[in-house]
Amino acid sequence: MDYSELLQYKGDIYLNSIFEPEDNTLIVDIDRCKVNGNVVGEKNEEGTSSSYGSIDIDYTLPIIRLKFDWYIAYSVRNESFTVMDEYEAYKGRAFSLYSKSRYLDFIEVGTIADDIYPGPFKHYGINALNHIIDVVSTEPPSISVIQRNVKQEEL
Repeated sequence: MDYSELLQYKGDIYLNSIFEPEDNTLIVDIDRCKVNGNVVGEKNEEGTSSSYGSIDIDYTLPIIRLKFDWYIAYSVRNESFTVMDEYEAYKGRAFSLYSKSRYLDFIEVGTIADDIYPGPFKHYGINALNHIIDVVSTEPPSISVIQRNVKQEEL
């Protein structure tokens, strides 16, 4: 699996863990989610509908691991404090690849990184429930899956 495949993912995701196993290497473990409970449709004043139900981690699915062998910068934000910004241009939903973003602008003015050193780089976004993770790197992450050791009775 590669990052371009993750750009097609339409479901909700949840941050399992984020850590640096060694200097300037980043690992992001992601859980996939499912909607549970009664889903109730309601129409608001504009005539659009919404639904409610709990969004829970799907423990039957493996964890998605993204490993950045080296990065320029990364940031983790509380999802409650983010805003949609028409200035930004990107592909994807849960996993994004930005061609224009405020974070790339910050990297341009706040670091010495450029197309010469360390070379061309990209902004990878991971838009999880409760956390927004932005990573700027010259290389895409390697993607692997981690099988869970969950017994059927625990589900």
